[in-house]
Amino acid sequence: MPRPLIATIHLDAMQHNLARARACARGAKVWAVVKANAYGHGLERAMRGFADADGLALVEVDYAVRLRELGWTKPILLLEGFFDASDLPVMAQYGLNGSVHCEEQIALLAAARLPHAIDVHLKMNTGMNRLGFTPDAVAGAYARLRAMPHIGTITLMTHFANADEAAPTRLPLAQQMLRFEAGAASIGAGVGTSLPRSLCNSAGLLLHQLDSDWVRPGIMLYGGTPSGAPGGTSAQAFGLLPTMTLRSSIIGIQDIAAGDVVGYGSRYEAAGNIKVGVVACGYADGYPRHAPEGTPVLVDGVRTGLIGRVSMDMLMVDLTHVPGARVGSSVTLWGQGMPIDEVALAAGTIGYELMCALAPRVPVNEA
Repeated sequence: MPRPLIATIHLDAMQHNLARARACARGAKVWAVVKANAYGHGLERAMRGFADADGLALVEVDYAVRLRELGWTKPILLLEGFFDASDLPVMAQYGLNGSVHCEEQIALLAAARLPHAIDVHLKMNTGMNRLGFTPDAVAGAYARLRAMPHIGTITLMTHFANADEAAPTRLPLAQQMLRFEAGAASIGAGVGTSLPRSLCNSAGLLLHQLDSDWVRPGIMLYGGTPSGAPGGTSAQAFGLLPTMTLRSSIIGIQDIAAGDVVGYGSRYEAAGNIKVGVVACGYADGYPRHAPEGTPVLVDGVRTGLIGRVSMDMLMVDLTHVPGARVGSSVTLWGQGMPIDEVALAAGTIGYELMCALAPRVPVNEA
């Protein structure tokens, strides 16, 4: 009999969340972001779950090729662009769009001899200071790209640093948009302001009303919320459904008395008589080792919490108030009935990390 831990991917929830993104997009086309193996959900499943998207966006060139081999015929965007001159013929062969964010990429494009034109997204750095040309440099970058015969459509793109915060103390979205508009206007003769634009991540879509030609939702497509901080709006309140449910079972029960300790490091000491359930899931499966006592878990549909330290293959939960619990009882670590954002918040991380950290040894099925 296999170990009882299993992750279930809900394709209908992926379709539902994509529809929610489109409803928020104000007529814009939707790139469904499928980087990091579709946030741990698998490229093949994402391709089916997001079949109605206008395009798929990711960072891995080889995975983009894999999508074409799997039969995806609509646009594919490489969010970080290309990394080497050898990527450019691949982009032309497979019809991949690419971000252009630095002078080195422009130099590689200028030296390339490509059989087909490629479409690019010219990335503007509006204050996040990761990738992109500053607003005062974007006009020159655009001119050099536009002069190349093997460059097709040029779309202006930027990324928001704090779109998930209502009143950020630094770099509010409005400030980034002012910089973006200034950079677009600098291209001159009305060209920059008429270029297609790609602006919104999940937070931008859910929390702001912006006009754009393309949007790039990520976490919302997987049933998580970008506003996962205390006081933030829940994914459920945004009308989103969980797309990954991680379930296991109770594999052992211990009755312990006041003063007894649990797990490595004897970190947890019982204040009274309690019942401890042992769950087949640990940090080698992708569950966060640093999750503290009280991190929420469902046992037979009853909410309880972690006790002791998460180990490689097991974690422990308090069954004192789950009187019907037994060996074999169902445990939901996150997903349907247990929002992943709540688990992530308790563990001091974000839902993105939990999804992406799902270990290869965890079996995955579909519902």
